[in-house]
Formats: sequence, structure tokens, C-alpha cells
Amino acid sequence: MTQIRITSLDNIQEAARQFINHIGNARVFAFYGKMGAGKTTFIKAICEELGVKDVITSPTFAIVNEYTTDSPSSISPTIYHFDFYRIKKIEEVYDMGYEDYFYSGSLCFLEWPELIEELLPENAVKVNIEEQEDGNRLISF
Repeated sequence: MTQIRITSLDNIQEAARQFINHIGNARVFAFYGKMGAGKTTFIKAICEELGVKDVITSPTFAIVNEYTTDSPSSISPTIYHFDFYRIKKIEEVYDMGYEDYFYSGSLCFLEWPELIEELLPENAVKVNIEEQEDGNRLISF
């Protein structure tokens, strides 16, 4: 298991670079953490490090945001960022064509994956973000 510690927003980009160095061939990343743990903030930092120039926001209402990278050396020219927090029924995820995203070969970052656990690909990387007592964030995957 790999762990990355974020001690402040000042070093979140360095933490994002460390995370990217461990991506390897994985494409689907399921981010677990309590509300306010920093899932969206960390995903934003990862996307920025991968060369996304778009405004990166939580896809809470859209369920999925699509970003493109302008870096020719990027791992994935397209990144999908999901937020399943508002999903009420699993059928909503079927209706959106989740398989087209999850099996596209593009990077997929999922917030609130516990709400669609049965649909996660077997090779999805589970990423836990925990707020520590001192306010640091510990990322484990």
C-alpha cells in the first residue's frame, strides 16, 4: 500500500505528482473519504498536474465532468471526473452509460464510489483520503 501525506494546500501539487507517479496502467480510481476530506481538491490537483487547463469543479449536479489535457505526454488526453453523491438508484448510472467511461481507457476519478460499488471494474484502484487529527490528509491506495 502506498501512502501520501498532505500537510497543507501548499504541498498538494507535490502530493498529486507523487500520486501520478504511481498510476501505472490503472485507469479507474475510486476515491473514498468523508464529506470534506478533500477528494475534489485532490482530484483537481491531479488534473492540473496532468495538464488540464479547464476550470475543474465537482460534478455534483452533472454527475460527470470531462476534461482534456493539453500535454502530449499526458497519461490520458481525456479525464472523466464523477461524483455519485446524488445518485438515488443504480439505474441512473446504467442510464448514463457508465461502461463507456469506465472501459474507455481514459482516466476516471470517482467520488462517492461506495454508492455504485457493484459497478466498479475489478481493477479499480481504491484511494482512501482521511483527515488526521492534526488536519493533515493521509492518502492510501
